[in-house]
Amino acid sequence: MTVVLDPSAQSAPIQGVLDPISCDARDFGAYARKGGWAFALMVARSVRPGGQSADETPKVSAKEFAELAGCSPERVMRYYKAWDRAADEGLVPHLEVLVPGQDIELPDAEAWQTYYVSRSSATSERGSAITEAAATEGIRPTKALEVAENPTALRAAILADPSTAQAARAALLDRVKEDPALQAELARDIARTDELKKAVATETRAADRIGYVRQIAEKGQIRTPAGQTLDAPAELRSEAERHLSLLDELDEGEDTGEWATEAYDTMKNLVVETVEADPELRVQERRTKFYSSLQKATKVFEELTFDDADDIYEDDMVQRLEELQQAIGSCITALRSAAPCP
Repeated sequence: MTVVLDPSAQSAPIQGVLDPISCDARDFGAYARKGGWAFALMVARSVRPGGQSADETPKVSAKEFAELAGCSPERVMRYYKAWDRAADEGLVPHLEVLVPGQDIELPDAEAWQTYYVSRSSATSERGSAITEAAATEGIRPTKALEVAENPTALRAAILADPSTAQAARAALLDRVKEDPALQAELARDIARTDELKKAVATETRAADRIGYVRQIAEKGQIRTPAGQTLDAPAELRSEAERHLSLLDELDEGEDTGEWATEAYDTMKNLVVETVEADPELRVQERRTKFYSSLQKATKVFEELTFDDADDIYEDDMVQRLEELQQAIGSCITALRSAAPCP
């Protein structure tokens, strides 16, 4: 016999019993308002804490609860541990005081991700470090752990997206300051890559030139071609400050090389003009340059040894030394003739 039900009766809930749609709506609403806390409460009040036996509590083990729920014990324990962490901070009652079926006021949904970790890798030393770093950056640990577990995806994002590459660069720079091993690895990578070596050399040259201009602008000192360190004239220092302000106003990603070269060349020329305009400075510059050359030459000859003269002898060597000796003699004669009379 076929029984035909009234269609209107099929959707109407039986008195005192919620129909499936109403049950779903109720559960959905609870989750929408409280997030994972709604499910964590089910675990917390139903799964017995460690150390308690089945005789001491009506609760069941995580394994039994998982079998009833049709999921893994690991998933159950993630909710269990999240509740336990929140209880340690006084946000929710401790597991021991909850009983099956008990309802309590749950925390806001926003707080859930602070305590819940959806990946077992988060419990490892590496995972704990990633979780801590994520908290420092103000993001959910699950996001950082997902990236860490899929380095190929991270590589693809870096290769394809400039903004991701910039974020990765900034992170590496922050890490390399406190990671000597990473410093050495990056240095080796740069040394082995011609393009990177050229880029580093270019940036180093630009940084040195900016440093030269900054020394004049901020410390008020100039370094002459011969190596003298002098106080910079006010107008020269003012010009250095102007160039430095232009350099400081450049955008972070803008190439500083051309600007640095222009500022450096301008200041070098001004330093030379400053020295040439002052007769006393000009003489001191020549004297400093002479002493510098003399010291270099003296050091070279002091380092020579002639224990193996028989092995290295060549006529050309002797000829050159004789010519040098004549030049030195002429130099000595010129200096002596210029010496003031006693």
